[in-house]
Amino acid sequence: MSYNVEIPYGCYWSTPFARWQGAYANLHSMEFAAHVAKAELAKRQIPASVFDAAVMGISVPQKHSFFGTPWLTAMLGAGHVGGPTLSQACATGVRCLQAASQEVNDGIAGVSLVMTCDRTSNGPHVFYPKPAAPGGTGDAENWVMDNFGYDPVTTKSMLVTAENVAREYGLNTAEQHDLVLYRQEQYAAATANDSAFLKRFMTLPFDVPTPNFKKVATTLSGDEGVSISTPEGLAKLKPVMEGGTITFGCQTHPADGNAAIIVANPDKARELSKNKAIRVRVLGFGQKRVEPAFMPKAPAPAAQMALAQAGISLSQVAVIKLHNPFTANDFAFARALEIDVKSFNNFGSSLLWGHPQSPMGTRGIIEVIEELALKGGGYGLFSGCAAGDSAMAVVLQVTDA
Repeated sequence: MSYNVEIPYGCYWSTPFARWQGAYANLHSMEFAAHVAKAELAKRQIPASVFDAAVMGISVPQKHSFFGTPWLTAMLGAGHVGGPTLSQACATGVRCLQAASQEVNDGIAGVSLVMTCDRTSNGPHVFYPKPAAPGGTGDAENWVMDNFGYDPVTTKSMLVTAENVAREYGLNTAEQHDLVLYRQEQYAAATANDSAFLKRFMTLPFDVPTPNFKKVATTLSGDEGVSISTPEGLAKLKPVMEGGTITFGCQTHPADGNAAIIVANPDKARELSKNKAIRVRVLGFGQKRVEPAFMPKAPAPAAQMALAQAGISLSQVAVIKLHNPFTANDFAFARALEIDVKSFNNFGSSLLWGHPQSPMGTRGIIEVIEELALKGGGYGLFSGCAAGDSAMAVVLQVTDA
């Protein structure tokens, strides 16, 4: 299918991401997302009344998150707007964009706000009652930690999926560490010149509010808690798993934050665009699931599906951004699609700036748009894996109006 859907240029934003137990650890992720959205909409002079639909993505429950999108839109002054609340682990950002695009494409909505938020810090501890059990004792779960370490289908951790892929492709620790150092150089380009690239979509310095949102608790100059490795430091690290290849240096870290994108029909997109000489078209989506316990392999077939729906080939794509919780993701993607592993993830990736799940993909998509704008246009691709050995991808096009 083809989409008659656009993203108004400049009508998106992301907070800096903060390593878990950092600056956002005590902020309710939905309230924080509403707080940020109000400020960003005001900055762009976009009234909340313009929206007739919304989609929220969240994968770590927060108090009252049962009320989902209608609560979030009410908090930012769009109480007339409802919509779904979606959760697909790290694919949530792409899934939310797909859902909003579908509604706009079908004429159900003219302008939709996609908001994605998560706080892996202080995740909920859930108790599941079992009245029939001896003594009525139930089951407990640490929502974040327990699920990072255990897939109920395979009984394996996410780290095991990466080691399985590393073994299949014959990856060693040294080449993974070399890629980490290269990814750092790419991220350094985003923070160069007083973070000029990040400031294209991120308000910096960023004032972190107190939990009651009445004062400023601290100010961030960029992503918080990014670890900068050295060849010597990486060489000292041992694989996390005995007999494995993946160290703490070649995997990402849990993080907190939020990000948002406005989706609209072409007429409304042009009206809202911050630069009417630039158009951002949504062209296609893809989703795939691979064999059990091989999660890092999933982004490649998802990308191929998105490219097929968009009607273009990989050779036509100017910008690729990949969610890479492990360096194994990058190698698997590059080898499956027969491209250079250093040819994508310019200006950084989740390997460096962290893994807040729901907003991770949204930020990746935003960075694809801005890199394409710097290049003068072209096709862009974002793809990323998610829990359950699955992945989602999206293809965009940036053109002159």
